[in-house]
Amino acid sequence: MSVTVQEFLEHAENLMPVKLFSGGEFLQNVIREEAINRPGLALADFFQYFANKRIQVFGLAEITYLKSLEPAVQKERLAHLFKQDVPCVVVTRNRMPPPGLVEAAAKAECPILRSSLITSRFINLATLTMEHLTAKVHKFRGTMLDVQGVGVLIEGEPGIGKSEAALGLIERGYSLVADDLTLVRRDTRANLMCTSSEMTRFHMEIRGLGIIHVPSLFGMASVTLEHRLDMIVSLYPADPQKEGDRSGLSKKTRKLLDLEVPLVELPVAPGRDMAGVIEVAAMNQKLSFLGHNAAKEFDQQLIRNLRLRGAVGK
Repeated sequence: MSVTVQEFLEHAENLMPVKLFSGGEFLQNVIREEAINRPGLALADFFQYFANKRIQVFGLAEITYLKSLEPAVQKERLAHLFKQDVPCVVVTRNRMPPPGLVEAAAKAECPILRSSLITSRFINLATLTMEHLTAKVHKFRGTMLDVQGVGVLIEGEPGIGKSEAALGLIERGYSLVADDLTLVRRDTRANLMCTSSEMTRFHMEIRGLGIIHVPSLFGMASVTLEHRLDMIVSLYPADPQKEGDRSGLSKKTRKLLDLEVPLVELPVAPGRDMAGVIEVAAMNQKLSFLGHNAAKEFDQQLIRNLRLRGAVGK
């Protein structure tokens, strides 16, 4: 893996207060490991197993220890630290980096970032940022929406009506995550998270109408930056000769990034309100998260009634 300090800073700014303090010309330094390191032992001149490929965080303990050293010793320790080719330094708790640290970082062409967060909180959020930047991303041809808190990815062949169905859902008050091309990644909690590419974010293509900017037409509540994937809705042309599952007892899934995702296949026919059907599918999926299965309950009730009438054996 390789993430530049600039990429880290741009993504981290969306999660937490962190700003560049010095060394802006060195933001192309590469962070090669996603974990975060506190260089306490390195400041004590112990470099065995030093994680030099990681972001180095200077919290209250590190800054206080630096200030306790004699100026000559402090300069020597910092020189040894930056000889390890560290990618960047972050000073937390809104502390001002000591002049010796700023000077040593500048000589080593190492940028310094600064955050007002306590050290443990910064490390947690920085770790999430690095996991996001280094996660494997799958490009999926489909339109992603948040429907009543359920992440729905609509797929289907070109021209089947994915964007039109999504537009109908947005008109009902739901929010768009991505249109046509959805980026899917797996997080550390085994969730599939979906977002759009920066180029197409907040835009939709409607055949015959062209490109529209969704929040300009429907407000900022009509878009979401990222959402968990809960189900896939696959649209296909209706075929009178093909009889699909009408009971809902047969549950299908699709494997994506080694995780099974519930799959609903819906036929598209002229005059059918696909937005309404997808909305109901999302609500039904939401009920299933709570352990409610309407098809199974109906089947069990039917069997009970048949037994009462003596139609089947006990």
